[in-house]
Amino acid sequence: MKNNADAIIFHIAICFGAKANSHYGRREIACANFSSPLRDKSLRNEDNMAERNLNFDRIINRKNTRCLKYDFAKRRGMPEDVLPLWVADMDFETSSYIEDALVERAKEGIFGYSEVQIPYFEIVKDWQVRHHKWNIEEKWLIKTPGVVFALAMAVKAFTDPGDNVLIQQPVYYPFSEVISDNGRNIVSNTLYLGEDNRYHIDFEDFENKIVNENIKLFLLCNPHNPVGRVWSEKELTRLGDICVKHNVIVVSDEIHNDFILKGEHTVFANIKKEFEDISIICTSPSKTFNLASMMISNIFIPNSTLRSRYRKELDAAGISQLGVMGLVACEAAYKDGEEWYQAMLKYIKENVEFTRRFVEEKMHGVKMIDLEGTYLVWLDFRGTGIDADELDNIIINKAKLWLDSGKIFGDCGRGFQRINVACPRSVLNEALVRIENAIAK
Repeated sequence: MKNNADAIIFHIAICFGAKANSHYGRREIACANFSSPLRDKSLRNEDNMAERNLNFDRIINRKNTRCLKYDFAKRRGMPEDVLPLWVADMDFETSSYIEDALVERAKEGIFGYSEVQIPYFEIVKDWQVRHHKWNIEEKWLIKTPGVVFALAMAVKAFTDPGDNVLIQQPVYYPFSEVISDNGRNIVSNTLYLGEDNRYHIDFEDFENKIVNENIKLFLLCNPHNPVGRVWSEKELTRLGDICVKHNVIVVSDEIHNDFILKGEHTVFANIKKEFEDISIICTSPSKTFNLASMMISNIFIPNSTLRSRYRKELDAAGISQLGVMGLVACEAAYKDGEEWYQAMLKYIKENVEFTRRFVEEKMHGVKMIDLEGTYLVWLDFRGTGIDADELDNIIINKAKLWLDSGKIFGDCGRGFQRINVACPRSVLNEALVRIENAIAK
């Protein structure tokens, strides 16, 4: 806007659906055809049309930036000088289109209650169709301030205190927390490591647990964090058939669905209509574009009855509109972030291969579990003969690394470590060299 008067007329037109003529710019605005600045490239500064942030080798100093990953080691019981590769937070500058969109929105200077307009859903839908072959409907969409929050709301909405909830350990530790912290009981259909160096599902145990433990709700992780499996359509179909048979609701955390290194991601709800009717699908741009602090996730619930129950739980928690910056970031990411995303994914794949070669060539007794999805490498140290607790001590105090100890993902994770490889390759190399030296006999 050239001036305040123009801006006022612009916002009045949006709010009341009327056509307005700016006395200054003679700009006619029809609310029905309104397209946000994110969709109209002509409103952008032409100097900013190209993606600028494609140098993933660049090391960015994140110290003293209110960064959970770098600024809170001591508070979390770690030495202050550790190199942090624990939390799933990439050390790459996000797409310049997202940066520009946030700056432009901040310049408006008003941060009142916010809500999305029609283009938001169309942009989210376009991403799902292009990348996951999933044709979503607008009425399915519920926005929440994060996937973990969404999981917690599902536990509260679809189970009662004292109920059992099924997960598959080793699994992302908030799965366990949102169950136990809400007064429910954890039941694990524990994954097993096969001779092919991949984790697998014990389907017989899965069904037995559902029947014997009176399971109403199953939390699925696909791609699976931390073991890196991208579950095949065949595997998901077998799981889904069991859940349909026993009336089990499936909450599928698919936040890592854009990090597919091998195979193809299958949306659980997109396999069969019967699966759609029992599904809550959790997605977010926060992993793909490193936007965790934007507090935005897109949850899809096709079944109207489940959707109504879920909304009621959100209302009870006092959740209504989300922060405007998260909405702006999501729209910009899915609309204009493709070039950045593809370049980032290529770099991640190269980092994964770099890690695999390093482990095979230089880390005697350590095995890298085959990684099909996510940027989180699952390392098996059991072949070193080092006790699991001593391993944690070596990683922290000798290697001076902050990784995620395998035991936080379940007892079956003891002897493992999870390392985040979404960082500049020089940083990754430094971390791997530290591990090599620390475990050397």
